[in-house]
Amino acid sequence: MRGQVGAATLATAVRPTTGRPRLSRHADAAPHSTGRPDRQDGRDGKDAEDARTAVTVFVALGANLVIAVAKLAGGLFAGSPALLSEAAHSVADSLNELFLLASLKRSTRAPDSRHPFGYGKERYFWSLLAAVGIFVMGGCFSFFQGIEALRSQHSESFAGYVAGLVVLAVALLAEGSSLVRALLQVRGRARRAGLGMRKAVRTADDPALRTVLAEDSTACFGVLVAMAGLGLHMVTGEVRWEAWASMLIGALLVFVAYQLAKESRGQIIGEAADPALRRALRTFLEEQPEIDTVTTLLTMRLGTRSTLVAARVDLVGGLDSEEVEEVLVRVKTAVRERWPIADQVFLDVTEATPRDRERARRERRQLDETVTAGGDGPETKPQEGQG
Repeated sequence: MRGQVGAATLATAVRPTTGRPRLSRHADAAPHSTGRPDRQDGRDGKDAEDARTAVTVFVALGANLVIAVAKLAGGLFAGSPALLSEAAHSVADSLNELFLLASLKRSTRAPDSRHPFGYGKERYFWSLLAAVGIFVMGGCFSFFQGIEALRSQHSESFAGYVAGLVVLAVALLAEGSSLVRALLQVRGRARRAGLGMRKAVRTADDPALRTVLAEDSTACFGVLVAMAGLGLHMVTGEVRWEAWASMLIGALLVFVAYQLAKESRGQIIGEAADPALRRALRTFLEEQPEIDTVTTLLTMRLGTRSTLVAARVDLVGGLDSEEVEEVLVRVKTAVRERWPIADQVFLDVTEATPRDRERARRERRQLDETVTAGGDGPETKPQEGQG
């Protein structure tokens, strides 16, 4: 800022907004993807969205339990160790749904002295555990089952083949119903946010819903592959068809687990808000008559309900300390009102150097290019001179 600012002013500059945030119905969709302001009271809307996600997870849990029972019954009837093993596999999958339910419950706890920014990142932690479960109990188990089938050259009885196909058909119906439920929720969110289905899936930041969607879509495809392998085994008598089908399913599960773990890792470490929201925030700050330059804008998702916004701004000259305090309070309040998801707002008054101004212009151009391209781009590279 051009001019002198007292100690009281600097204290105000780093003080966050207070009070409980009013969350938007776009809390985990539009503000992170479109940057559009939403003024309606959205806490009830966000709670309703969490309730819908919980129902989706419960449906997935019920489907996995039904599949486990069907595989257990089929395995006992046919004396098939493979089906009995798959029953244990489905029970393990059910544990993943329990992880997701735990994330929904624990992530809504109120902030305390040990976690002043709340527990929103619990969702990302439990989703990471679910991804590990998919990898270990899904992918690795399927590889093991395929290798064992090749080594044993085991051949089922006709009753075993029929039981296996019936169980897989039941599994397809159960997994399909869970997938339809998840897709319906995504479609509802896409309609409310004014997005297409594909973009809604890509930009959704609720890890519980994303994990269920990935699990169910992979499971449906895997059941079809398993039915093809079992059918070819029954027709040709060659166990290698069933073994390769099992290993193909394992490779797919490992890939899905890697993608989910990669996303959870980034969110746990601390991801920035989506470029559209960052551009909207920067534009809003730059439009304020008292702000000369936004030298730095930093954001971090604190969960599906909360986002931290920290900005270094150079104010116009001629403002005394009292006026600076009023400006900072007004700007922070306005940000929270326009984007309720941005509930932790910090503004730091600084004096911009020519190098700061050039860097700010470069970051703004990169951000515009990224939003236009519809993805993360150059602005995600490490920035220099932010200290």
